[in-house]
This record gives sequence, C-alpha cells and structure tokens, in this order.
Amino acid sequence: MKAKKGQWVQIQSIILKPEERAPQIPEDTKRVPLEMRVKGYLLDAEAILGDDVTVETATGRRVKGKLVAIEPRYIHDFGEHVPVLAEIEREFSRLIDSLKESDDDE
Repeated sequence: MKAKKGQWVQIQSIILKPEERAPQIPEDTKRVPLEMRVKGYLLDAEAILGDDVTVETATGRRVKGKLVAIEPRYIHDFGEHVPVLAEIEREFSRLIDSLKESDDDE
C-alpha cells in the first residue's frame, strides 16, 4: 500500500541507541533504543512502509522518520479494571450526593 502526499501517517525514529542511554536507567530499559513515534500528514509525494519520509504534525512541526503506518488507528484504553478505584468512585459519589442534600436543606 502506498501513502500519498497529505495522507495521515505514522513515523518512527530512534532518538537514542541503547549505548547512548543514561547509565542510571533500569537494565531492561538500557537494552533497547529510545524510540519516537509521531503522526502527521505526509509531505513526500508518495511512500511505502519502511521509507524515510517527512510529516507535518497537527501543530505544524516537521518531523522525519521511517513510515510505519498509513492512516493509523487510534487504539488506547485506560488499562485493567482496578476494584479499589471503583469503590472510591462509588464512595465519592455518595459523599457528593449527601453534600448536595445538605445544601438543599439550608
């Protein structure tokens, strides 16, 4: 699949190689490069996955990197359910409701 100029894409570039990373970071982190992924509009005429390209981000920055996705999806969530947080939310809601009731009584 080819990306065309102006199409929404995602690029990746290596910011630091493993040997360039700070000595105080955890060992497992030191073993891998620090990567950057950026989404933006393709400025090149056309490109295929793996090509080095330039994009313009939504904020107008121009960034170079390797094309890794064409029209990437937004995939995110808020992680696994945490029961204690759900209970805190329920207690907080009850507290707010009771405060509203006491204001109404005045």
